[in-house]
Amino acid sequence: MSQQGEKPAAHEDDWWRKLYDETAPDTGPSSAPDSLDDRFDSVSDTVSEAVEPEPEPESEREPEPLPLPEVRPDPRTAWDPYREQAPPSEEPERKLEPEREPEPVPVATQAAVPGPRNTVFPAPWEAPAGPPGPRTFAVPKPPEPELLPAPLTPPAAGPTTAPDPVALHELPPDWAASDAPADGGGGARPLVDHLGDRPPTYDAEPAALPAATSENLDALVPDTVLDGARYGTYTLRAASVRGDSARFRGEPRRDALLTARFGAAESALVLVAVAGGVRGGEGAHLAAADACRWIGGAVARSHARLSEDIRAGRRADLKSGLHRLTDRTYGKLRARAAELGVEPGEYTTSLRCLLLSADPDCRTRVFFGVGSGGLFRLRDGLWQDLEPVIPEEAASGVSEAGPDGDRLTMDLQITTPPSPYSDGPAPPPAELFRFRASVARPGDTLLLCSNGFAEPMRDEPELPDELAERWGPPGPPGLPAFLADTQLRIKGYADDRTCAAVWEA
Repeated sequence: MSQQGEKPAAHEDDWWRKLYDETAPDTGPSSAPDSLDDRFDSVSDTVSEAVEPEPEPESEREPEPLPLPEVRPDPRTAWDPYREQAPPSEEPERKLEPEREPEPVPVATQAAVPGPRNTVFPAPWEAPAGPPGPRTFAVPKPPEPELLPAPLTPPAAGPTTAPDPVALHELPPDWAASDAPADGGGGARPLVDHLGDRPPTYDAEPAALPAATSENLDALVPDTVLDGARYGTYTLRAASVRGDSARFRGEPRRDALLTARFGAAESALVLVAVAGGVRGGEGAHLAAADACRWIGGAVARSHARLSEDIRAGRRADLKSGLHRLTDRTYGKLRARAAELGVEPGEYTTSLRCLLLSADPDCRTRVFFGVGSGGLFRLRDGLWQDLEPVIPEEAASGVSEAGPDGDRLTMDLQITTPPSPYSDGPAPPPAELFRFRASVARPGDTLLLCSNGFAEPMRDEPELPDELAERWGPPGPPGLPAFLADTQLRIKGYADDRTCAAVWEA
């Protein structure tokens, strides 16, 4: 009876009594296997059977040929199965149809259905299946190609030898004499030779380098400087070489060389400056380099006016203007000596310059400078000394004598006391300015050199004779040959050599 007093029907509570009947026995664990592998195998079998591919229609399937029974001989007899076969001529040959390649199955028809895990991977020590990969071991060298048979020629007398492969790269023996350029670009290798009966004391090649520190690296100069150019109707060669004595002692090259071009086209101006430092000066090479740099800067700032004066032949204007530029350069040298705390005579140099116009119609060559050196000209096979002649009385200043030799003032022979405003001794007399402008002829060779090359040119006749033979026709030498010519050594002359030569076409 319920809470309302109703009496339920018996069939409505029947399902409840069957479910929760206390007399029903417990089911207990199942006897079927229930591991993870068993479950996976059960699912795989169920899925595989469900999506099994449909069989192909019998009309499209080709009948597979039945395998022929393998004939094996009876080991108890000597029966040969191949003897009893009929000869091929008795039965007609069967024409075997070519096997049809299986048609590729479209990708869409292949159902990506997971199947049972039956893939077998090879062990590490087993060979991999499939096509072989690239070979990684050494491959034997391929056989050498066979040489084509040579044409039949009559055998030469004497033993035959294989051709030397080096001979293919050798020049013909007559190349140096036939194909060598006239400017010395080819031919025999120039050698440094000496003139005279005995060779010089020092070796011809450099032996020691100048001492260097971390503070004077910018003051180092190379052992040799070589340069060249060609403008208008002339060819320029210039070289500066350290002397044999300086090479042996490890001293720097005291001479300095500057070759520069200012401007362009026909109005261009070429400057060649040669400076030689005093012997024994500690900073002689620095003074020579400063002189070349400062005179080069002065000419660069006035190159347009100088080029115009040279082409117009204004000799007086050139002399006064170049004299002023040279005086300014030596004034800077004296100021530099005061900064270094040395005497002006220790920080000085000789300076000799050439100005060459690039205009082919202008053959005027201008020389100017101060100090020792040389200026020579080779014409018709003979050397001429073009050094400007300076009167003896000009060495002490302006002459006070009149046209007839009478003095303009009276010398009372009175000793003048030193001036109270003078800070030190009187400066030494300045070097005299040298100037020369000459017109070159076709075939001339003009030589500008420092004192180390001018002394043997004046004192040893063998050197100018040898250079006249080398620098004559057919034309100017190449740079290596010119360098070898400037190093013609003579016993007793071991100073630096710097020179510049101009060949006229």
